[in-house]
Amino acid sequence: MNTTQELQNKVSALESQVDHLETELSYINDLLLRCGFPHGIQTLKITIEQMLEEGGDNTMPDLTEFA
Repeated sequence: MNTTQELQNKVSALESQVDHLETELSYINDLLLRCGFPHGIQTLKITIEQMLEEGGDNTMPDLTEFA
């Protein structure tokens, strides 16, 4: 069975992951705001949902240079 210390270590690792994800999410939201999405991620989500409903082109651009 897990000891208290093991559980505390797991909690610490999860807290670190949450901090990292919050930082990344904030950065992405800021980029979207600067690119013209007036409400950042929320606007992006709405835009994508509308594109999918309208049967938008689902092909992805060539991103091999980023691989």
